[in-house]
Amino acid sequence: MENRENVIVVALKAIIMFGGKALIIQRSGDDAIGADTWEFAGGKLDFGEDLEVALNREIQEEVGLDVSIEKLLYATTFKTHEYRQIVILCYLCTAIDDNVSLSAEHQDFLWADKKQVIGLLPNALVDDLDKNDVWSILQWQAIA
Repeated sequence: MENRENVIVVALKAIIMFGGKALIIQRSGDDAIGADTWEFAGGKLDFGEDLEVALNREIQEEVGLDVSIEKLLYATTFKTHEYRQIVILCYLCTAIDDNVSLSAEHQDFLWADKKQVIGLLPNALVDDLDKNDVWSILQWQAIA
């Protein structure tokens, strides 16, 4: 049996709002982890990096948006293997505009209303949003 060293990865995610909708992005179909799944923009914290600097960098890399980081919404953790743990810090952000420019890591994006977010994101992520009462914080566009 292989002896593996325990690893903790810190990831930052952004619920980016614009015009009463949230940006969700779809991973590329050939992605090794989570191909074709929908998620919020974000990524890993590099060693020595400030949290908000890292989040802004990841947002720029993945969707090319300038955002205002409003506040930390929640933190959660889970294990992907017996030796690898992920810590996620999820922030509320407001986009300056809605001109998304996707990286090669993603194949599609949607400025989604609450119903679309619930329908497209993985159940575990929707459960995190429920558990942390994120829905009451987000300013959704009124349905006409």
